[in-house]
Amino acid sequence: MQLQDYKPIPKLVTPQTLIQRPRFPVVDAHNHLDNLFSHLAQLPVSAILDQLDEVDIRVYVDLDGGWGEAILQRHLDRYKAAAPERFIHFGGVDWSQWPEQGDRFGEWAAARLRQQVVWGAQGLKIWKNFGLHVTDQHGERVRVNDPRLAPLWETAAEYRLPVMIHVADPVAFFDPIDETNERWEELQHNPDWAFTSPPFPPFLSILEDFAALVAAHPRTIFIGAHVGCYSENLAWVSQLLERCPNLYVDIAARISELGRQPYSSRRFFLKHADRILFGTDIGPNPEGTRIYYRFLETEDEYFRYDTGDVPGQGRWNIYGIHLPDDVLKKVYHQNALRLYQLSTLP
Repeated sequence: MQLQDYKPIPKLVTPQTLIQRPRFPVVDAHNHLDNLFSHLAQLPVSAILDQLDEVDIRVYVDLDGGWGEAILQRHLDRYKAAAPERFIHFGGVDWSQWPEQGDRFGEWAAARLRQQVVWGAQGLKIWKNFGLHVTDQHGERVRVNDPRLAPLWETAAEYRLPVMIHVADPVAFFDPIDETNERWEELQHNPDWAFTSPPFPPFLSILEDFAALVAAHPRTIFIGAHVGCYSENLAWVSQLLERCPNLYVDIAARISELGRQPYSSRRFFLKHADRILFGTDIGPNPEGTRIYYRFLETEDEYFRYDTGDVPGQGRWNIYGIHLPDDVLKKVYHQNALRLYQLSTLP
């Protein structure tokens, strides 16, 4: 039998809580629309809203504008125009312009962000190619804390725009792809997700540069995507949150990691309840979103973190962390309302 065909069914007899709707309304602070989920472009916006309503997602943050200004404009025209209170759209940076702009790239990117704000952008999304692939006019890799980008971060602070930043990726993506790599199956399906060092920078060097960036710009609100890009080490993320009051994190696409360390995760949520944002990164997906609610709200044991026959991020199951209501409210929507300067939920 091939490993890909091995799909064991647990024989544990444990409670299974089916949550149709969350205990409190939700802001999904990390997600995408039709750029990553192409089928959505074929649906009327009303049908997408129906899916969000099914799981009580009141505000949906679309990060696809980070791919380019044309996408940002298209999404503003399609989604924001149809339901302005339901969608928040982020802008981005065109890194391909660095060779042409040279050392003034930071000022150029800041000017483009100002224009994106005029169009309607309410945040700035930085993709993981920053720190891995982006190069300057000399062909040198740009470090995450490169001082030439200071004008960009300070412009975000001026407009009070949160900067959603995704650097690096799961730690195992940087390790040798051998029998010891816990993401081996995932990397077989997605070989371009491997960032083995060398030739890529070591994982911790990227994360240390990220920490230095956040500390160097205390006026700028940063959101560390995917639990601060280091969900495997909550102690490290916790220390950075303590050092930098301008940092938030979201939980998008990382309940697989959080749920296999439920004791540490629950302590993390209780300690940093004011700084954690709900997010899924799976598109409008009621079935998948309900698994997030189950993780946050219940004490259920050993359940799947996604909807596939074989878990997509590693062959393990997760445990619920049963957060108290006051923490759930903050994670589900109160923190996001404060961050996006929204008075109430639609």
